[in-house]
Amino acid sequence: MKEEYDFNNGRRGPVEPLPPGKTRITIRLDDDILDWFRSRVHEAGGGNYQTLINRALREHIESRSESIEEILRRVLRDELKTRA
Repeated sequence: MKEEYDFNNGRRGPVEPLPPGKTRITIRLDDDILDWFRSRVHEAGGGNYQTLINRALREHIESRSESIEEILRRVLRDELKTRA
């Protein structure tokens, strides 16, 4: 091992570049939530728990998304009920 290393040409950041469409973040999750996702990956014989979390979030968003038309119709129906 050298006594000194020259980092003048060094660059900060991850060793491997992120794939397009991905962003590295820091997030705090409850231990039991993280354990649950890790155990699902382990039961499946391997994989990436982060991918599983991403898939679960995407499914939640897609199942909850309403078009602007659906939202307006729902709000108007609710308003009309309360006025009748």
